[in-house]
Amino acid sequence: MTHSANLGVDIGGTFTDVVLETAGRLHSAKVLTTHAAPEDAILDGLARVCAQADLPPSALTRIIHGTTLATNALIERRGARTALVTTEGFRDVIEMRTESRFDQYDLNLVLPDPLIPRDARFTLRERIDAGGNVLIPLDRAEVEALADRLRDFDSVAVGFLHSYLRPDHERLVRDVLADKLPHLSVSLSSDVSPQMREYERFTTTCANAYVRPMMESYLSRLRDRLAATGATCPIFLMHSGGGIVSLETAAQYPVRLVESGPAGGAIFAADVARRHGLPRVLSFDMGGTTAKICLIRDGQPKTARVFEVARSTRFKKGSGMPISIPVIDMVEIGAGGGSLAQIDSLRQIRVGPESAGSEPGPAAYGRGGTRPAVSDADLLLGRLDPDNFAGGSIPLHPDRAAQALADHVGDRLGMDPVQAAFGVSEVVDENMANAARVHAVENGEDLSDYTMIAFGGAAPLHAGRLCEKLGIRRLLVPPGAGVGSAIGFLRAPYAFEATRSAYMRLDAFDASAARTILHDLAQEATAFVRTCDATAPILTDSKLYMRYKGQGWEIPVALDAPLAAHPTAEALHARFTADYAALFGRPVAGLPIEITVWAVNASTPLAATTPTPDALSTGEAQGAPRRLFDPVAGGWAAGATIPRDRLTDGMIAHGPLAVTESETTVIVPRGFTVTGRADGVLDIRRTA
Repeated sequence: MTHSANLGVDIGGTFTDVVLETAGRLHSAKVLTTHAAPEDAILDGLARVCAQADLPPSALTRIIHGTTLATNALIERRGARTALVTTEGFRDVIEMRTESRFDQYDLNLVLPDPLIPRDARFTLRERIDAGGNVLIPLDRAEVEALADRLRDFDSVAVGFLHSYLRPDHERLVRDVLADKLPHLSVSLSSDVSPQMREYERFTTTCANAYVRPMMESYLSRLRDRLAATGATCPIFLMHSGGGIVSLETAAQYPVRLVESGPAGGAIFAADVARRHGLPRVLSFDMGGTTAKICLIRDGQPKTARVFEVARSTRFKKGSGMPISIPVIDMVEIGAGGGSLAQIDSLRQIRVGPESAGSEPGPAAYGRGGTRPAVSDADLLLGRLDPDNFAGGSIPLHPDRAAQALADHVGDRLGMDPVQAAFGVSEVVDENMANAARVHAVENGEDLSDYTMIAFGGAAPLHAGRLCEKLGIRRLLVPPGAGVGSAIGFLRAPYAFEATRSAYMRLDAFDASAARTILHDLAQEATAFVRTCDATAPILTDSKLYMRYKGQGWEIPVALDAPLAAHPTAEALHARFTADYAALFGRPVAGLPIEITVWAVNASTPLAATTPTPDALSTGEAQGAPRRLFDPVAGGWAAGATIPRDRLTDGMIAHGPLAVTESETTVIVPRGFTVTGRADGVLDIRRTA
């Protein structure tokens, strides 16, 4: 019998996670990310997991990859030399932004520079109105004359006013440039993000054009180097919306990859939620650089269509570059194992968003870092085993961690290193708790009814404390938590979401036009999925973005299959009113309702999940004595340490406790009990 052998690869800011699934077993490796040549870490991890499975790379059947390369290129401004071609009079849209201030009380506020400088922005005399009618035709001769000025660029973004309604002019520019300058990479806003609001559409297209040559080169290089090892199987990429696309689609639309790693984590948590029959889940993913929090309802992560990257004031909403693409909705803060601690001018401990990354890493890594990170604090608080971190591949140095905490925190506040570590840990945990509270309130949710699912290398160390702060009574830590995003890649469907802006009021609803729009979007999305799998059944989900007339932003309204096939104004009115009331407490009477954006997601069906049976108590596991710092008591407590494989189905242990494995450590606080489950999940519940 021939087994499939699927490889998931997640490149993070600190670690590159590699997971091989074959014959029903998972083999994983964490290696430090090699920023200069990211494929080096992938090949290193590939060799390790293939050796664990006793499998040659040539036996791999599929590779699914998520990467931060596009995100990092946007943050660090390391993309291609890119030009923007736009409508005459709109050259400065990406610099004027929305004229909003992300910090209204800062009199010296400096807005981030646009991705493309003014001398690389060009205009053409053309105009399409908001109804899709041509007011000023585009002259081909003018485009040909412009082509001579674009010879020194590597990539071009084309964004005309209202081109999402009529892409003819943008396509003419593409055709002329392909004929005269075949070396140019051309991104059209009508392809990349065919949605209203020119600022968001233009910045999304500019971002796509900016990273496209680099991503095309990287993906081609990665394919060649994998092939040299014998891994000639198809390569797919995880996109921000939680699905998998072909390498060719990813190279064409690399802007869709910017949140691919966190999206994989949300898919991983959703899979666990379905197995355990959990309707409300808070996904908590904490790695080396950031922490990501996502709400999952009925086994599906919440999605959005706009998010920000490359914030000038990191993690401050409004200070970054809006990217208008389908994305799993999550809040991200600078709280990871590598997040650095410092004392501010008010003598308060601050943690993040600056991170030690993998080079040099936290002080405890012994790689030249001298500033204290969260991992240094965790080490001094007894949460990490210095001899068994990352499966023993990275020895930790408690003395260096203590010195860094003393030099940068303790000495300035009159604390010993352990007290300083406690302060750092409490600050980062409270930062994450506050982010979760705000995210829940913004979505009209009460977290006390939620179950937390924690994964990522650092999340199991902090999840128990986070549950205490948030009042969450149940926490699940799945097997492979340290490489959760990479496992999520292996659970994701092939999927692509097509979107289009088409304004329509319900009091002038055109059912025939609505059916045509949804049908065309379904065809477009399905065509992309077919590039990944030519035979699998494909499911479609439709969604409208709607608002009351006069409002600035819309809410998503999901359509079930009958309503998507036969939309009516009455049914859409009822659906929008119910969703609006659920989110804001009440509807608004007497105002007309508008549809602004239409979206259809096509995907292959999710693999059937086997429900995890209820655990029957089989005994109490005893561990070796271990001192653990109790943050509630503010001092050391007598705890224990137990290898994870000892907590088999039904085995119980009581906190304070450290459950150890090669990829991470799970801290079970005092007052919580952990039970092993049949699928390897650790089920942690508050008992007192």
